[in-house]
Amino acid sequence: MKPIKKEELFGERVTLGKDGKYRWRYELNLFTTPVILWLILKIFLCIFLGIFTVVSIADARRGMDTFLTNLRILGIVLIVMIALVLVSYLIYAAIMGGKYIVEFEMDEKGVLHRQTAAQAKKAKKLADVTMIAGVASGKPGTVAAGIAASNTERYSEFAKVRRIIFRPAFHLIKVNHPFNHNQVYVCPEDYDLVKDYLLSHCQNTKGKK
Repeated sequence: MKPIKKEELFGERVTLGKDGKYRWRYELNLFTTPVILWLILKIFLCIFLGIFTVVSIADARRGMDTFLTNLRILGIVLIVMIALVLVSYLIYAAIMGGKYIVEFEMDEKGVLHRQTAAQAKKAKKLADVTMIAGVASGKPGTVAAGIAASNTERYSEFAKVRRIIFRPAFHLIKVNHPFNHNQVYVCPEDYDLVKDYLLSHCQNTKGKK
């Protein structure tokens, strides 16, 4: 691998600035790469399983018929929920121009994941509308979704990282520590470089893949 020169270029390839920070930019196609959609679906599936577990425990004494009735009802809710997630995701992708454009900064202490200024502005406006709709309809879940959408930056401090997961097929490295799951995208040409850097600086990881 060719060494990265110290320069101020800012693009898909990783560059090293005069301030000692690695920088790069990544564009994720929201329509052809399902990483973000899958993450959203997993969140909603966990919520569904939690609700199903609580309802099942509460109605455990009522017998199998009640269980099957609850299963049918919650199954319908799950189908509707997945449909709403898919429609919402497509609307979000369209508003974002079909791309999730993110900038990364990485140094000895950690890595910063940040949406570009233009996209962050769109995301925050969309989040504001979502939260207002949630308050007006009395749906706390919608409000929570709006708050989540307003988060356009995520920082991972290497000293706190407990797990790193590599997904080269998606150009993705998951950098996780308690209450903070960061997704680091990097072009194939520089994937190994960023991978090796993270492995050498995240000394407290319990499991690495």
